[in-house]
Amino acid sequence: MLTRFGYTLMTEQAGPRALVGHAAAAERAGFDFEAISDHYFPWLDAQGHAPNAWAVLGAVTGVTEAVELMTYVTCPTTRYHPVVVAQQAATVQLLSGGRFTLGVGSGENLNEHVVGRGWPPVNTRHDMLVEAVEIIDALFAGGYVNFRGAHFTVDSARLWDLPDVRVPIAAAVSGDQSIGRLAPLADHMVAVAPEPGLCQAWDGVARAESRKIGQVAVSWDTDRVAAVSRAHEQFRWSLGGWKVNAELPGTAAFAAATRFARPEDVADQIPCGADVDAVVAAVKPFWEAGFTDIALIQIGGEHQEGFLTAAEQEILPALREAAP
Repeated sequence: MLTRFGYTLMTEQAGPRALVGHAAAAERAGFDFEAISDHYFPWLDAQGHAPNAWAVLGAVTGVTEAVELMTYVTCPTTRYHPVVVAQQAATVQLLSGGRFTLGVGSGENLNEHVVGRGWPPVNTRHDMLVEAVEIIDALFAGGYVNFRGAHFTVDSARLWDLPDVRVPIAAAVSGDQSIGRLAPLADHMVAVAPEPGLCQAWDGVARAESRKIGQVAVSWDTDRVAAVSRAHEQFRWSLGGWKVNAELPGTAAFAAATRFARPEDVADQIPCGADVDAVVAAVKPFWEAGFTDIALIQIGGEHQEGFLTAAEQEILPALREAAP
């Protein structure tokens, strides 16, 4: 399976009209797929945005023609009820002509606390996600669905507008526990770190051959000092790792947790500047670990144009030449 490369529509760092423009430009640049984050809050105040991902996706389907689309990822357990997510996903699949994949995960406190239901422990979040995927999958099959679980109840729900191409589900996992529970239910895997053995563990449990989808942040700029500064200002939150990032409740907490992070600490983790080889080196561990799809994040909502030009002319050709 050839490695594919995607572009991230990062809702935390750009408004809705800008994101739609970025989506059209990314397709022209030659990306294979586009992944959109689904947030209610940015990670840090400096990012400054959080438009509704599903409304943006609807507009994106109208300005793109062939590029695949996906959520990376939606939490279908707290802010949204699973039946609403199923309806949204089916609608986007119809609008896109069969180009959409529903990426789901157990969420972050940052985005889910807003509805006032509290933030459950991780085992409970996994239980909720499993129920949610079961509900969504049943609705995608057509007909009426009734469900009564430990966390969700569905009363005679049905999707009246179902696409001919069933929406694939990609589930976010981080280890054996989540893989064991979600791989038998989902079509594809999402993970944010190229952990050794993760893809093999997924394939050992999954019901069919799956895509394994990762994500890598870059700060592309001809001025490396500016690139490092921007990465530090807007992306130092990523140094905490997902077990921490899932628990913090707001932007002030992320700012406090990363107040001692230095620009050089961020630059050690994120390729900064106009160095194609550094981008390839950052992405390489993913395909070596068995990932089939890797989405790039360009840090900085107002710094996409130069990155997309470089992606078309330099970055994507280099990645495709280096990848298996």
